[in-house]
Amino acid sequence: MTARPRLSIGLPVYNGEEYLAESLDALLGQTYEDFELVISDNASTDGTEDICRKYAAQDSRIRYLRLLRNIGAAPNHNYVFTECRGELFKWASHDDLYARDLLRRCVEALDERPDVVLAHSDQAVIDGEGQVKVTYEYGLATASPSAPERFRSFLFEPGGDDFYGVMRADMLHRVRPHDSYHHADRTFVAEIVLQGPFHQVPELLYFRRDHPTRAERANPSKRSRCVNLDPRRAGPLHPTPRLLAEYVRGFASAIRRAPLSPADRRACYRHLGAWMTSRVRPGAGERVEDRTPVDPARLSVSVDALVAGREGRTGGQA
Repeated sequence: MTARPRLSIGLPVYNGEEYLAESLDALLGQTYEDFELVISDNASTDGTEDICRKYAAQDSRIRYLRLLRNIGAAPNHNYVFTECRGELFKWASHDDLYARDLLRRCVEALDERPDVVLAHSDQAVIDGEGQVKVTYEYGLATASPSAPERFRSFLFEPGGDDFYGVMRADMLHRVRPHDSYHHADRTFVAEIVLQGPFHQVPELLYFRRDHPTRAERANPSKRSRCVNLDPRRAGPLHPTPRLLAEYVRGFASAIRRAPLSPADRRACYRHLGAWMTSRVRPGAGERVEDRTPVDPARLSVSVDALVAGREGRTGGQA
């Protein structure tokens, strides 16, 4: 593959053999095909390597990279981004599912709105068997033209999985890489939300899988989650209070680095101060799986009908 793709998908993975093939089928079966899929294998010890090499041999859009040692989830996410070439970028998870039109609808939104820096879609949580558990309404004001309003909403309202949206690569180069303190993904997305508005495609196209071996389930404590993000966090120099302090400082640093007017910067600092004073009201900062769900009966179409991997791949360029 020599031509530069429009979109790059970065898929960091470690020991993902259980769901990896299903996720790859869903990505490769997208109706939007102008992408590369870069897989960074974090020195997996299960069958992940065999699965990746098999798929890479079948589809020229896949580039498989294998690390010699496990560097942690956060450095692997950052590394796979540096290996991508597209003007648009998306992180993908090895265990999630994606409706066939997800990429197309997100790319269309970015093309129609040059001011938008990230596009994603409505989502549902599925279980290990791929069955829908709950669907969620997206209630954040990330589409607002006001950076302080976007930031305030992100701090105080239950968030979605914007981390997995389609983003402009040049914007990602301007923000600080993903860190490895507690909830570092939230401060990372907070910095992105200060760069420009998001667009939420009002269609159910993303399926976040919840299962016992998911990183948050397998690492229930703050310390263990941070060590999973970066093994260097295991040392005595990284006690939990430091990890929490870094989390708060991450928001402040995001405000300091963002391209804001003096008035907007002051407003964002005030919102951060209010958030700290309130100690985060109930619901703010929760993971999507822990929020109050929408009635599953509202789901009018099955996952099988939406995800390419369930009916065989519709795309692919061998």
